[in-house]
Amino acid sequence: MAPPLLSLDGIRLTFGGTPLLDGAELAASAGDKIALVGRNGSGKSTLLKIAAGMVEPQDGEIFRQPTATVRYLPQEPDMDGFASVRAYVEAGLGPADDPYRATYLIESLGLTGEENPTTLSGGEARRAALARVMAPEPDILLLDEPTNHLDLAVIEWLEGELQRTKSALIMISHDRRFLERVSRAVVWLDRGQTRRLEKSFAHFEEWRDRILDEEETEQHKLGRQIVREEHWLRYGVTARRKRNMRRLGELQSMRERFRTRRGPEGAASMSAAEANESGKLVIEAKNIAKSFGDLTVVKEFSTRIQRGDRVGLVGPNGVGKTTLLKMLIGELAPDSGTVRLGANLEIAALDQKRELDPSETLAHYLTDGRGDSLIVNGEQKHVVSYMKDFLFKPEQARTPVRELSGGERARLVLARILSRPANLLVLDEPTNDLDMETLDLLQELVAGYPGTVLLVSHDRDFLDRTVTSVIAPEGGGRWIEYAGGYADMLAQRGGQKLDDRAQRARKDEPAKKDAPAATVKAASSKKLSYKQKFALETLPRQIDDTQRKMAAHEAKMADPAFYTRDPAGFAKIAAELDALRERLSAMEEEWLELEMLREEIEG
Repeated sequence: MAPPLLSLDGIRLTFGGTPLLDGAELAASAGDKIALVGRNGSGKSTLLKIAAGMVEPQDGEIFRQPTATVRYLPQEPDMDGFASVRAYVEAGLGPADDPYRATYLIESLGLTGEENPTTLSGGEARRAALARVMAPEPDILLLDEPTNHLDLAVIEWLEGELQRTKSALIMISHDRRFLERVSRAVVWLDRGQTRRLEKSFAHFEEWRDRILDEEETEQHKLGRQIVREEHWLRYGVTARRKRNMRRLGELQSMRERFRTRRGPEGAASMSAAEANESGKLVIEAKNIAKSFGDLTVVKEFSTRIQRGDRVGLVGPNGVGKTTLLKMLIGELAPDSGTVRLGANLEIAALDQKRELDPSETLAHYLTDGRGDSLIVNGEQKHVVSYMKDFLFKPEQARTPVRELSGGERARLVLARILSRPANLLVLDEPTNDLDMETLDLLQELVAGYPGTVLLVSHDRDFLDRTVTSVIAPEGGGRWIEYAGGYADMLAQRGGQKLDDRAQRARKDEPAKKDAPAATVKAASSKKLSYKQKFALETLPRQIDDTQRKMAAHEAKMADPAFYTRDPAGFAKIAAELDALRERLSAMEEEWLELEMLREEIEG
């Protein structure tokens, strides 16, 4: 096993009361790809900050290879003091790092580099922060919720980049499919301690459930053993003759273990308040369209949504999902076409911005300031009791919102939305910041909801498990509804993914479906992309290096005694030489195409 680049051992940290970290361990070697998982509030982000050197534990040992470079992606990046995204990204480079790598990442993540950091959306800020930490290709890459606010195309691109990276990777994410595809090991932080599974996240839940079952069995056995020992102390013949101090001491020790064991965190109890049943027809849209200046966001879209349907809207950020959603529920009037809402509709909506007054307390927010109780499904319920259903502690009732973590804020907003009587749930990015246990409950709630659900999400697993149809953009303002979940949509599209760059290109196309190939080629050939420029400048050096390696291999094989002395080594060199020839041919062909393209543009 390779020596660790990073090792945390016996980490302890307490913020009053129960320890947050109680002997936690974390180690990463070159090439490791580790998913760090646990409940919201379990200390995952704190442990990651300790690994990054941003937080000091109260006890424990920390080792980092002295020459290892570390980059940390926070949940909320700080871009103050930077005039542009490019300046922010390049500030993360070291003296020996390649600036073209920063340019490549900026462009691949859908940015130009000239954006003002103060005007970025949440998704754009996340992409800029990713470019900054990935550009130096560090030895250790620590990512806290890297997929938050990213659209599906960027998430899928990021998966590929992280699968290829040589950096040791430790990541926190709620996106199951992302973790399944990128991780090779899982560290589970639970009740202050860590356990490690040397398999991908796809195997985690089965492993976790087995451990919890074994714990419950051991706790049950311990309880029965205590009962037997107490019976012996009271009624045993030996106990009546003389006191056995050793067994008495063991009994006291068992009682202490039984009493002080920290059981698993409780599960949220999530249910939605139900209103009177809506009519069978919920929403009917006919040929609706919406434009902002020259940009057509929605073009002649029609759909019919009935009671019980669960419809997901997907697509790149900025493509118009929220605009289409608002038109469907009557919040925004279309430029043309009609939207008809069904009878008896009562809507509960979750906005992705989730703006909260930081000084407001949890109890005040849930009750709208009307005392200490609220009405849920026609029954009066004390606010503390309702908070417990969403894993809040009674003492948090008077806690200001500003002291909550991102996951706790997400749960608080859901708690308020689900307490309102409704038969149409409108959820815009409901999965952001939720831990996986709460996500499971939300998934069950949505899948079993008796009313109608409209949701916007970039979580592929959540979509596959909940929705009955998916509405996706096709470019130029065109939207198509597909039956089934996200995977079903991809199958119906022939495996074609929602690539944001392709979508942006489609926006610029004429309305005709079959634009002449020459027109498209001319439009895309106005200038070389940063990636093409980078390849054009670096390929000659790579070609020279490859030719030198080939010459060295050929010189070795020219030795008549080489094969007799080392047949296996001869075969290995011959295979490597064949691979180098193929690589050289591909690089020369790519360079020639780019050079011809450059001459065509400049000419």
